[in-house]
Amino acid sequence: MANFRELLNTAKSQIREVTTAEAEQLRAQGWTLLDVREADEFEQGAVPGSVFIPRGHLEGQVENRIPDKSTRVVVMCAGGVRSAFAARTLGELGYGEVASMLGGFNQWKDEGREWRTPQVLTPEQRNRYQRHLLVPEVGEEGQQQLLNSKVLLLGAGGLGSPAALYLAAAGVGTLGIVDMDVVDASNLQRQILHNVDRIGERKVDSAKKTLTLLNPDVNVVTFDQRLDASNIEEIIAGYDVIVDGADNFPVRYMLNDASVKAGIPVVHGSIFRFEGQCTVFHPRQGPTYRDMLPEPPPPELAPSCAEAGVLGALPGIIGTIQAVETLKLLLGVGDPLVGRYLTFDALDMEFREFKIRVDPRNEITWENRDRIQIVELEGHCMPAPLVAPPAA
Repeated sequence: MANFRELLNTAKSQIREVTTAEAEQLRAQGWTLLDVREADEFEQGAVPGSVFIPRGHLEGQVENRIPDKSTRVVVMCAGGVRSAFAARTLGELGYGEVASMLGGFNQWKDEGREWRTPQVLTPEQRNRYQRHLLVPEVGEEGQQQLLNSKVLLLGAGGLGSPAALYLAAAGVGTLGIVDMDVVDASNLQRQILHNVDRIGERKVDSAKKTLTLLNPDVNVVTFDQRLDASNIEEIIAGYDVIVDGADNFPVRYMLNDASVKAGIPVVHGSIFRFEGQCTVFHPRQGPTYRDMLPEPPPPELAPSCAEAGVLGALPGIIGTIQAVETLKLLLGVGDPLVGRYLTFDALDMEFREFKIRVDPRNEITWENRDRIQIVELEGHCMPAPLVAPPAA
């Protein structure tokens, strides 16, 4: 029977070992640093950007957390023992380039190399978000990112309701809600944030009650006021993403100009009877609302839901797509709907996609942000001048 020392020597003979200095160089070259210490050790200090999988869970989790077996991995523990066994295991699992770091995190820290005390989820949060933690594109780091994110929703109505519910459930840390209306019985056919007991309440107050009960981690900031040129820049400042559930053109154009000026992406949604649309207007990456629609149509060609009606379940589909696109932007994963206009026909149960291209005539751009003037449309038909002339 072999003893522990013999097992360790055998493992070390089958793997590559590197010093902390070599590990730091490999990390700079794009190697993934895998930390296999226990949770209590990790919480006391870790290397930024490292992937954390306790040694006891390595075989069961590593292929989800590091799915590409061509990934080059440096394994780290506290002193270099557990990492040796872990490195051998990775080799047996088919990972091609693996090394174990001599001296472990203790030596890394003693030598003054980069480390920090990581943010960690509480046991309650781990339980709440456990399905997120199992998704490689989210994990604990992504969930922390969501908890530190801020999303502003324009409207607590048909689109804002499902979007807000799913963003709150996902753990987006701050949700701002702009709405100056009250809950009406006619809203309840589609606006699922509210209920009959809240008829007559301010919508933002009703929304806050629902979202806080759903997830106490979420800070709900309410704006019970009309959005106009005098306050929109202040209201949107500091938010990472804006979810557009507005139902009129003046607000959409004003939002476009303010968001372009601030460089904030807008997840746009709209609904009409059995049809819905969704896209992402990202001023730093692609076309914006004015590229798609330089001027608003006459009011008679663009009736509101109050005038034309809407199938109650339809905003649930579009608002949920808006929530998904928002989470993708916050996490930096996937291919968001930038420059892509997604339409949905509920009668035919059909999705279609169209391209939106940058209009070279559009002057409301990120590059011109210092010249953008936020004004309200004069009626529904013609936009007022919005770009100041260049300085002499």
